[in-house]
Amino acid sequence: MAGKTIAEKILSSHSNTDSYAGDIVIADLDFMIGQDGTSGVAIDSFNKMGAEKISDPSKIAIIVDHSSPSPNSGVSAIHKKIRDFSKTYGIKLYDIGCGVCHQITPEQGHVVPGDLVIGADSHTCTYGAINVFSTGIGSTDFAAGMISGKLWFKVPETLKVVYRGKLPKGVFSKDLILKLIGDITADGATYMALEIGGEAISSLSVDARFTISNMAIECGAKAGLMETDQKVLDWVNRHSKKIPSPVFADKEAKYAKTIEINIAQLEPQIAKPHTVDNVVPISKLEETTVAQGYIGTCTNGRLEDFQIAAKILKGKKINSNCRLIIAPASKDILLDMIKDGTYQTLLDSGAIAVTPGCGPCVGTHNGVPSDGENVISTANRNFKGRMGNVNSFIYLGSPATVAASMLKGKISDPRNFIN
Repeated sequence: MAGKTIAEKILSSHSNTDSYAGDIVIADLDFMIGQDGTSGVAIDSFNKMGAEKISDPSKIAIIVDHSSPSPNSGVSAIHKKIRDFSKTYGIKLYDIGCGVCHQITPEQGHVVPGDLVIGADSHTCTYGAINVFSTGIGSTDFAAGMISGKLWFKVPETLKVVYRGKLPKGVFSKDLILKLIGDITADGATYMALEIGGEAISSLSVDARFTISNMAIECGAKAGLMETDQKVLDWVNRHSKKIPSPVFADKEAKYAKTIEINIAQLEPQIAKPHTVDNVVPISKLEETTVAQGYIGTCTNGRLEDFQIAAKILKGKKINSNCRLIIAPASKDILLDMIKDGTYQTLLDSGAIAVTPGCGPCVGTHNGVPSDGENVISTANRNFKGRMGNVNSFIYLGSPATVAASMLKGKISDPRNFIN
């Protein structure tokens, strides 16, 4: 028998088949999520399918995070539809202010290593950091999953990514994933699973690993999988009562390709407008003026991200020509920030806090930039109009890069601000 990748093993076990890349399987789902931008359409599809019941309400959550709180009456009507549907069918609802779906789902213990998970949001691949095959699907597939508890999958080929070397000062997990996306381009791993490892990954916290898996979709991948280690098990055991079933690739597993990236000399990376793969070292962009900074999102809205920014901003004030918006990825993170003083430090520096949730990232209600303005953001996308204005320009970087840039009023190397 041939060896298998993590993706092949999880999809085989959940479909009760001996499957390999290219096979079509119908697999049992461990969990599924929706958010307020997609769940309204999923509910409509559910009703059109003539469904009368949910397969297992305990395996579903809907999180109101994209437009939270609601910016207008049209969105409020969708929120009401979601609340009514959740109540009718006994589905777990995380309402406004709870946080971002991709933080809430693992943080509240809904997913553990070895699980198969779908989400009506493209960045569902985030949970791959804790050894979950999780992938984004459309609203109709979400409805079908809710009804049947199953979904069909084409087993993806796997691209193996090995990060070698020690993380240099001022370089973070966001820089690692931007480097990969810049190297292989936005369609470099289309319909593949990434299997991400190496000593550089082992050295990272689980929070930092989520950042990398979150952006797997930005190079076209279906999933961004990592192996389970003790850090992951400790993290999962703190957050979940479910029993993890870690999955490891076989030594003789077949990969579409293997990429090695040595990070020993890596400098902070920036994705320039208007594509995520338009990546350059920060040294090529210094002196680029920025009007707004944003720290948050499902990519970099975790406690560690804000702590990194707070160390740079402590005792200082952001540039008078800038505004810095912060959005914790969950209410629990906000409470932790308050407890350890991170929140106070950021507010004292001049940061503006918004409700835990997606905030300015989605461009519906918070922090829409003006025409011609440059934004430096920790988000995962910088497409034209992403933050609500097609005439603005979004640069992507780490929380450290955003914090440093807010002090100078221009894109700045965080290594100059870290002792």
